[in-house]
Amino acid sequence: MSNSTQIIDFNGTPCVKLQAGGYEALVAYEIGSNVIRLHDNNNGIEFFRFDPNNSADTIKQSAEVWGLPTLYLPNRFADGVLRTSDAVYHLPVNEKAPYNNHIHGFLHKRVHEVVEHNADSNCAWVKTRYVYDERDEFYQYLPVSFVAEYTFTLSANGLEQNIKFINTSSSKVLPMSLASHTTINAPFVDGGKESDIRLTVPIGKKCELNERCLPTGNLKSLTMWDLEYKNGTKCPVLQVCDNDMYFGEYADLNGEKFHGVIAEDIASGKKICYEVSDQYKFWIIWNDRGFNHYFCPEPMTAMIDAPNLDMPSDITGYQEVKPGETFESSSHFFSSRSFSSR
Repeated sequence: MSNSTQIIDFNGTPCVKLQAGGYEALVAYEIGSNVIRLHDNNNGIEFFRFDPNNSADTIKQSAEVWGLPTLYLPNRFADGVLRTSDAVYHLPVNEKAPYNNHIHGFLHKRVHEVVEHNADSNCAWVKTRYVYDERDEFYQYLPVSFVAEYTFTLSANGLEQNIKFINTSSSKVLPMSLASHTTINAPFVDGGKESDIRLTVPIGKKCELNERCLPTGNLKSLTMWDLEYKNGTKCPVLQVCDNDMYFGEYADLNGEKFHGVIAEDIASGKKICYEVSDQYKFWIIWNDRGFNHYFCPEPMTAMIDAPNLDMPSDITGYQEVKPGETFESSSHFFSSRSFSSR
């Protein structure tokens, strides 16, 4: 089948459908440029949490837990407060007691526009964009204009996602913390079993969280529970993984340095490989109590509540984008082709 792109209606959700290299993807540009499906047709792998019967309303109501939602501003800000070097912003507290935080921002729920979509003999791609300014209802809380640009490229190498944030304000810095609330389907192999999934996450120190899921500033050594992520023996479902947050390190994949996580179906040897750029310094693992048929290895450029922490930015990962400047990050999903049944 030749590489292609087309605008389709998926149960009331406008999407750009990409087909290339044996993969198929659906980018729901009107729901935050969420990749609501990525499928390896050759190897029967459903990457993301996906339901063929999902309506647009179903996805919008829980936009954080379907597909590949990109979050800005991600995770939690204590009491809704966000301190930058030149301002203090008060975001709406949308996480109820006892947490009382602002959580997950707004960008993953906005209607983005398609800039272009096309295909050639090598790949298929779509570019989307969201212009954030005073027309957005969130601007009353965060009056710093920006443009977010997304490029999704599908090929025999899998799906690559590139994200750019351009600060278009005249004088204010743009606080930068970015995350993907990546929902991996469980099981992800056609005919597979959830109990056969193992997740490898190359982790360093663990970031201790308090009862409000905010960092205490205490960095902990790894326990046996944590080491299961590091050595690839963790089953990320059928048990509770609740906001396990770590500094990210590097793994080895086929003899090469790999900055990402690997999910394997040990019965078939089939793997999902999720590589992220160096801007993503942390991983948080969450699985919605473990029995809802998905798990979330979430890469984050900064700690939870990073700009408010009494810690240096080279530890927290928090950045600021000056007026006229650009922040850029990328991620890459692909299947392991070297299947070896155990």
